Amino acid sequence: MAKGGNTVQAVTALAQPIAEKLGVSIWDIRFVKEGAGWYLRIFIDKDGGVSIDDCVDFTHAINDPLDEADLIEQAYCLEVSSPGIERELKRDEHFAACIGQPVKLRTIRPIDGEREFSGVLSGYADGVITLTADDAETTFDKKEVAWVKLDDFEGFGD
Repeated sequence: MAKGGNTVQAVTALAQPIAEKLGVSIWDIRFVKEGAGWYLRIFIDKDGGVSIDDCVDFTHAINDPLDEADLIEQAYCLEVSSPGIERELKRDEHFAACIGQPVKLRTIRPIDGEREFSGVLSGYADGVITLTADDAETTFDKKEVAWVKLDDFEGFGD
């Protein structure tokens, strides 16, 4: 854990200026344990999409500053990638940027026997997500939602 604070917040503060310098933005940062190993995953984005070169450049640019800052006590594997076409929406700015896009949503508990919903993200305000499907609007409290992802697979490969 970062000394004196949250690991993700500390890495975000370190990564943000590096991202700006390289012309990318930080979409998300996750520090997770999988099996016996720890992973620091930094998802970067930019207009027009992220290339493998962007990921390599960002990895090289952040490696030394991460080591010098010594934010993470345990050994970990650094992974830098694009958030992908089914990117998960987590932060307020993610929702704001994706209004009008098709999404998939899974609730924590069933609503009328269903947990998965699809539609167009038609609104987001004060922690309330609004989906429109079949000319009907449905609202979800973000606290009751397991995840929301872009649904960019419709028509994929056509």
